[in-house]
Amino acid sequence: MQKCFYLICPTDCLEYIINRTFKSENYFYTSLGNSFVYDSKTIEYIKEIIKKHNIREIHFVLSMDNQIILDALGNHIFFDIGGLNNFYNEITRQKEHSKTSTQTGNRQFSVLSYYLNKKIKELQLELNNLSNQSIKIKGKIYNRHQDTFTDIYSDLICLNKYHLN
Repeated sequence: MQKCFYLICPTDCLEYIINRTFKSENYFYTSLGNSFVYDSKTIEYIKEIIKKHNIREIHFVLSMDNQIILDALGNHIFFDIGGLNNFYNEITRQKEHSKTSTQTGNRQFSVLSYYLNKKIKELQLELNNLSNQSIKIKGKIYNRHQDTFTDIYSDLICLNKYHLN
């Protein structure tokens, strides 16, 4: 049986939905808005889980109606909770970037895709040389109204903004 590791936000309550939808042996790590920091303790914990359970696939998952993301895009009520200010600043940057790079479609989906692509790159760097076999790291966004998971936009679509002088 395939074993998957899901990085999710506890406010989304997705464990049951993931277990129901993806018929694999699933493991979970939660942090508000997937905002966890890659400190040595967290990385060692993730590496230990991956090795112990021989996990070959990792998924970052957020829902379209994630309360932390919506707050970061709007009112900033939770700004001072547990160091979320760096996370909020990152979401605000991604929101501004999506205004210049996204012509049509769902801007919120674009912001989530940019953010999760960034988290994927960071985790790939931390897990580099973990094992002989490659570990796939993907991102998904859950739409509660349609009860569907959609793959995030590709990193090729989520281009970074650069300024040249």
